[in-house]
Amino acid sequence: MKAKITWILIADGATAKVFEHNGPGKGLHAVDDLMFEQTPLKAGEIMADRPGRSFSSVGHGRSAIEPSSDPVAVRERRFVENVAEELERKHQQRAFDELIVAAAPTALGDLRPVFSKGLRDTIVAELPKDLTNLPTAQLGQHFDGLLAI
Repeated sequence: MKAKITWILIADGATAKVFEHNGPGKGLHAVDDLMFEQTPLKAGEIMADRPGRSFSSVGHGRSAIEPSSDPVAVRERRFVENVAEELERKHQQRAFDELIVAAAPTALGDLRPVFSKGLRDTIVAELPKDLTNLPTAQLGQHFDGLLAI
């Protein structure tokens, strides 16, 4: 009988890594072509132009127009959407059987709606934790009871 292949997605809004677990005693190892990273930027670095100005509805004053959305949140949402698209491709190729998602709470909230039904069906656990800065050797302790590392 073929052992179940479990993938673990570790993500936040700027970094995502996928690890593989092939069974008890085999530990976790990184999936080489599934490491994603974008440079974290502040809103001022994304929105290089000065905000527009508008006239006040009362009086002669003018004020800056605020952007309608947070550019940092939009950028991070696009990042996790790209990660989800790549996971979907790998799922269609049957590269893994089960998926565990450990992501910063905001990233997890952005990931949930973009996962396809088929991909959601493979998820066996979600952890609202940012584990992106931990060394691989320390990751296993966060999955006690989920994996036999």
